[in-house]
Amino acid sequence: MASITDLRAKSVDELKDRLVELKKEQFNLRFQKASGQLENTARVTSVRKEIAQVKTVLNEQRRAPGA
Repeated sequence: MASITDLRAKSVDELKDRLVELKKEQFNLRFQKASGQLENTARVTSVRKEIAQVKTVLNEQRRAPGA
């Protein structure tokens, strides 16, 4: 999981790409959980947290120029 300082150093495009990757991973984890193939259940929580962090940094960057 990336630290918040690493995320803040990335550009908006990089953050959007990372968000897409995380959403795909979350989707795959949901399918694994439903079919009983999910081994690392803690990964679901860590992916959700990282998605929230990326969204927070994106929102901060969007608001910064207007402030």
